Amino acid sequence: MKKYIITFATFISALLIGLTSCKKDTYSFGDVKTPTNLTLTATPKGITTALPNGDGTGKVDIVANATNGLSYTINYGDGTTDETLVPTGKITHSYTAGNTGTYNFTITVNAIGTGGATSTLTKTVSVYIVFQLDPAMIQNLTNGSSKIWVTDKAAVGHFGVGAGDSFTPNYYAASPNSREACAYDDEITFSKDAINNLFINVDNKGQSFSIGAATAGYGLTGGDGCYTITTIGVKPLAFSPATSASTPAISTRIQFKIPGNGILNFATGINSVYEILSLTPTTMHVRNIGADGNSWYQKLKLKP
Repeated sequence: MKKYIITFATFISALLIGLTSCKKDTYSFGDVKTPTNLTLTATPKGITTALPNGDGTGKVDIVANATNGLSYTINYGDGTTDETLVPTGKITHSYTAGNTGTYNFTITVNAIGTGGATSTLTKTVSVYIVFQLDPAMIQNLTNGSSKIWVTDKAAVGHFGVGAGDSFTPNYYAASPNSREACAYDDEITFSKDAINNLFINVDNKGQSFSIGAATAGYGLTGGDGCYTITTIGVKPLAFSPATSASTPAISTRIQFKIPGNGILNFATGINSVYEILSLTPTTMHVRNIGADGNSWYQKLKLKP
C-alpha cells in the first residue's frame, strides 16, 4: 500500500511541475503615454524691427516640444506635409509665393508618444516672402486672366524621361500621338487673381496617366498606365527660382509647385515641382524629378 501512495504522490508532483512549466508567458510593453504640454513656435528667419515677418527668404524655424513626445509630424499649411518623423521636433521650412508679400500659413504639429498616442497643436505664422514673377511669364501663362493648355501630342517628346541630372529626355521621347488616350484629353487651366497670385485647375476627364513609381502615392497599385485620380479643383501655385543645375541657356530658371496630387498632365508624384524650360504664348515645356528619381518632361500647347 505504501508503494502505491508514494507512486501517486510522485505523479501529482510531476503534474504540478508540468502545469507550471506550461504557464503562458506575459510581456509588458510599458504604459501608453500621450504627449502633454505640447508647444509650437514658428520664427521667420531674419526678423528685425523693420522686418517683423522675416527677411523675405520665406524660411521659418519650427520647434515643437512635448512631454513624452518621441517624434513629430508637421503639416506646413502650404499644401505640403512632412510625414516622416522629426525626432527632435526642430526643422526649417522654406515657404514660397508667386508674388512679394506677407502670407499667413497655419502649421499643424502632431506629437507622437508611446503606442502611437498623439497630441495636436496648430499655429498661424506670418511670413514675408520676396519674389516677383516676370509679368511676361504671367501673361504667357494666363493671358492676363486665365488660359487653357492641353498636351502638345503632335510634338516629339511631349512625354519624355531622362537621367535625374540631365535636362533632355535621353532615355525616352514619345513620338507624336503615341501615348494612351487618357493622357491627351486633359485641360489644364492657369489663372491669376488681382495681385498676380497664380492658380491651376486640371480637368483630367476622370483619369490621368501615372508612372509606376508614383502610383503608391495616390493609394494605387500597378505600373505605368491610366488611373482614376481626382484632379479637379483650383490649387494655388508657389513660384520660385529654380533649384536645379540648369542654366539660362536651357531654362527660364523658374519653377512652380503643384500642391497635393502634383499633377500637371501626367502624374510623376505628389507635391511635384516643375521647372519651366521654355514658355511662349502658345507653347510650354516643363521638367520635374519624379518619384523614381528620373527627370520627366511634358510639352503643352494652348488649347485650340
